[in-house]
Amino acid sequence: MKSKRHPNPTPTLLACALAGCLAFAPAAFAQSTSATLRGQVSTAAAPAPARITATNVATGLTRSVQAGSDGSYTLAGLPPGTYRVEVSAGGASSTRTVVLAVGQTATLDLAVVAAPSGVTTLGTVEVIGEALPEVMTSEVSNYVSERQIESLPQGSRNFLAFADTVPGMIFETGADDSTRLRGGAQNSNGINVFIDGVGQKNYVLKGGISGQDSSRGNPFPQLAIGEYKVITSNYKAEYDQISSAAITAATKSGTNVFHGQVFFDRTSDSWRAASPAEEASGAKAQSQTSQYGVALGGPIVRDRLFYFMTYEGKDILSPREVSIGGNFPIELVPQELFAATGPTNSPFSEDLWFGKLTWQPDEANLVELSAKLREEDEITGIGDRNPLSYATTKNNDSTRADLRWQWSSLDWLNDAHLTFEDESWSPRANTIGPGFNFVTPDVTGRQAILNLGGGRDFQDKGQRGWSLQDDLTWFGLDGHTMKMGFKFKSVEINAFEQQPFNPQYQVDLLEQVLAGNTSTATFVPYQVTFGAPLPGFEDRDITTRNKQFGLYFQDDWQVTDKLLLNLGLRWDYERSPGWEDYETPAPLVAALRGWANIHGPNVDYDIEDYISDGSNRSSPKGNWQPRLGFSYDLHGDQRHVIFGGAGRAYDRNLWDYLAL
Repeated sequence: MKSKRHPNPTPTLLACALAGCLAFAPAAFAQSTSATLRGQVSTAAAPAPARITATNVATGLTRSVQAGSDGSYTLAGLPPGTYRVEVSAGGASSTRTVVLAVGQTATLDLAVVAAPSGVTTLGTVEVIGEALPEVMTSEVSNYVSERQIESLPQGSRNFLAFADTVPGMIFETGADDSTRLRGGAQNSNGINVFIDGVGQKNYVLKGGISGQDSSRGNPFPQLAIGEYKVITSNYKAEYDQISSAAITAATKSGTNVFHGQVFFDRTSDSWRAASPAEEASGAKAQSQTSQYGVALGGPIVRDRLFYFMTYEGKDILSPREVSIGGNFPIELVPQELFAATGPTNSPFSEDLWFGKLTWQPDEANLVELSAKLREEDEITGIGDRNPLSYATTKNNDSTRADLRWQWSSLDWLNDAHLTFEDESWSPRANTIGPGFNFVTPDVTGRQAILNLGGGRDFQDKGQRGWSLQDDLTWFGLDGHTMKMGFKFKSVEINAFEQQPFNPQYQVDLLEQVLAGNTSTATFVPYQVTFGAPLPGFEDRDITTRNKQFGLYFQDDWQVTDKLLLNLGLRWDYERSPGWEDYETPAPLVAALRGWANIHGPNVDYDIEDYISDGSNRSSPKGNWQPRLGFSYDLHGDQRHVIFGGAGRAYDRNLWDYLAL
């Protein structure tokens, strides 16, 4: 994306956003990456008022709540980790130790009796003591734990690859070694990944999340991911900009104990056999994959201030083979063309940085500041009919920052984020100059033989802006955990594209060889294609200042000790002036209306739907999305639970499509 300066948000707009945050009073539930612990407190005789305190054993973070009159309690906003849970009432107390997973809602009934402490693992494969699985939920979800990330083999170091272990999820690697994640039969565009509660949606390109359109790289350093949750269906109203699966991940933080990790792995062409094409040519393409990284974390002030930082790098040389196509007789191929064929490689390099500061000034406040930097450089489009000269050089860069403030009291939890993002994706022709597309005639027309010179691609697309989001939880009403939130986002998105950038000369190679022409200096093309702006379209950078608004409310209502209802409703609205206010130029309107081929009874569209006068386009305002679910515990012991749900979700239109 082009580097541009943006004005600061107006005081009026910011004031309205903050006022909206304060206006949403009674609201509900922990942040999407935080865990919730709830249950019933009792003595040997009957339920008793009690105070429950959960303390993170690694960081000293403490959350406390008073049990309700019926003995029920809810502790929300707990970062994933190991907690010492203490319940005290009437001078007696008892303690349990549990491990909470990302985004988990676990049930733990407590008794104020003298009992030995137990150790419980929630949502992990190996447990010690009593297991407390998350069963009272309508979500269809699975967890990917830190132990799985560290232990399961996978070569790409893309943390999303572990979602392949979740039923219904597919992690794909394309022929060009690019990766993508999708849910079931849906495409990858519908995915959204929430890291520490912030969506990573790509507003311009395909791939679902930013930076994953045709990339061999990783969206986030794997060393920085603590664990994540994959929700394939029945997600709650807090999840937005999604039409497939939701991944909610929590990043690692520093603790009271200094810790570090380092890794390095490498493969090369000396560790693989030659391909059949390499054996035929007598040469093996240089290829290798190197991945390396380091992570450090620890305390700055014990129990109060922590740091975590990590770096991961990746260098790849992928083997490729350039060959003559179209069954063209090899003996007739000019030497200049034949020299461009044979084994070659496609290079890629990536640098990933992540840093995080965590401040716990007191029991009521948690402040986190985190930032990610991603830089990728690669050459793509090499192989088959395309040598290095005809390839594409691509830069794929990302900068994201998140300032998070979480405030809690006995009955309230407020989680606010102020974020910034700058994403750019810029493929360019590797050679600036004319391109030659050599073809040969056959019964179907003409088949491609080889491409030389300057390639076709030239693009510059991205998104840059800031957002404010707030989630407010209230659990002061017995049997109810309610959450309400809003999000406002202002982001400039752009899509520049010229295809072809270099003029492309089509050459019938057989015809030229038979005529005695054997070099690009003497070849006579039969056709040339080139990109030229239409009158009135001198600026090809299609840009808009996009405004996004979102509101939601949800209530987890424990109707009885067996029945839990999940009731939610969200509304989203998006304003894209570059599309809505666009006016189709009059000469183009006249040309479209006068072109007989796009009118008449043989077409299934109305060309008037594609002509804008600047006032006949608008964003839909009726994107209401009910999200409803239930879970019923047949015997009240969490062993046999019937659950289900229904809902609606609206995703967004990619700007790449709207720009076209």
